[in-house]
Amino acid sequence: MKTLSLEERQNILDDIKAQSAMGKESLGTSLRRIRLEITGLDQATFAKMCKMTVRTLSSLENDKGNPTVNTLNSILRPFGMGMTLGSIYRDENDHKLGNEPATPQKRGANLKRLASRKADA
Repeated sequence: MKTLSLEERQNILDDIKAQSAMGKESLGTSLRRIRLEITGLDQATFAKMCKMTVRTLSSLENDKGNPTVNTLNSILRPFGMGMTLGSIYRDENDHKLGNEPATPQKRGANLKRLASRKADA
């Protein structure tokens, strides 16, 4: 396990939270950073600590898993974090300037495109 001062640890966790909140870092990347930058553990040791398989941890870190909130909280809780609801601002300045928040593109219908099609019809 890495030896970090409380201040170093908190700075890393704050950066991980900020990058995630701004949409600059995926959940998997955040989990990988916690594992590497906070604990310094390999996947096998970290997975054992979190009571999951290496395969599950690897899937999560590569944004390929479909974890439950309980699974994510069991990983995050020891680091003073948990899954919560929050805003989806991509850039802090968008909100400060009164611009609409940029939401990430999801699979499915593009609502703006569908609305313009209906208007044209």
